Amino acid sequence: MNDTPGWASPGSAPSDGQETGIPRPSEPVDGNGPAGNWSSTQPPAGQWSPPSSSGTGPGAPPPAPGWGGRPQGPGWGGLPDAARPGVIPLRPLGVGEILDGAVSTMRAHWRTVLSITLTVSVIVQTAILLVQRYLLPDPPSVDSNATGSEALRQEADSLQSTLLNNAPPLLITMLATIFTTAVLTVVISRSVLGRPVSLSDAWAEARPRLFPLLGLTLLLAVMAAAIMTVGLLPGYLLGDTAGVGLAFLALLATCVVLVWLMVRFCLASPALMLERQSITTSMRRSAKLIRGAWWRTFGILALTWLLILIVTLVIGIPFGIIAMIVDGGGPNAFLTDGANSLGWPFLIVSGIGNVVIATITYPLSAGVMALLYVDQRIRREALDLDLARAAGLPGYDNRG
Repeated sequence: MNDTPGWASPGSAPSDGQETGIPRPSEPVDGNGPAGNWSSTQPPAGQWSPPSSSGTGPGAPPPAPGWGGRPQGPGWGGLPDAARPGVIPLRPLGVGEILDGAVSTMRAHWRTVLSITLTVSVIVQTAILLVQRYLLPDPPSVDSNATGSEALRQEADSLQSTLLNNAPPLLITMLATIFTTAVLTVVISRSVLGRPVSLSDAWAEARPRLFPLLGLTLLLAVMAAAIMTVGLLPGYLLGDTAGVGLAFLALLATCVVLVWLMVRFCLASPALMLERQSITTSMRRSAKLIRGAWWRTFGILALTWLLILIVTLVIGIPFGIIAMIVDGGGPNAFLTDGANSLGWPFLIVSGIGNVVIATITYPLSAGVMALLYVDQRIRREALDLDLARAAGLPGYDNRG
């Protein structure tokens, strides 16, 4: 059964069929169904939101009749040439093209991207700084000589304090991520077609989807918390050495489950934004698009996380050292007196570093997720044909 929302590949069974070898017509097909229509108005639920601007992208040479040279596998490179109206070629993407497309979006729409990420980053870091300085309690003292039940009690108190202290910054960061993901996904959907986009246009299209995106994020967070609680609770209740060992094994098992679920539902956000689906339908869409491509998706996400980690370290470490020096005590004071000895100079300088990091990593992460979604739909549902028609490429115009 063909239950794929949006543009269905002619004659295919999207998301339930094979990832490779999708039949391609010898010439662009007539647009008699949802696959051939691109409305300039808001689409109904289940159709990727089209750009509301009417212009076409930069001129691209018309594609040759037929597809030809389609690699028979997911592949990571060596892909054939294709029309490129925007930041990516309209064909299955290699990992380098996904990353390059995210960076190219940042360059092509730098005013819009910078306006979003810089503004949100400054607000977020200011809020986190004030919360950490005035609202969070000091961590409990720990006796290094404690043993037995007293040591376990102190460890539990320390863990509880850490969770409580991290909760407000995590909540603030989550809200910021939701906002930036929503707006940047719209920007990336325009950049794929080579269309211009302003901040007001992106915000107008993203705003109706903010609350569903918030609900999706909260649902995934609750699922992760429930899985972690179920896994760790038996060892915590046992409380002795055997309980610690059981908790450690349970932690490893729950981490594996959480990574599997995180990859499985990683495309739910772009599906919710671009197809205007409900929360549960977006999760099902993500699971179908990832089916058969879990390891490839995991590899691309792991590489993205590694790049984000490198950016964080390259920028964060120098800012952290400078912050400790400006604060007056230097690294030795931090090691001997702890984080509570650090004052406003440290918080301000390190906050500036966090703003720079977030300004770079927010669009990179959102871009990879959105382009992964586009790539999977191209591979499974021949979305490239519909994107070519939407971009106004010669030879792909509707004839219905």
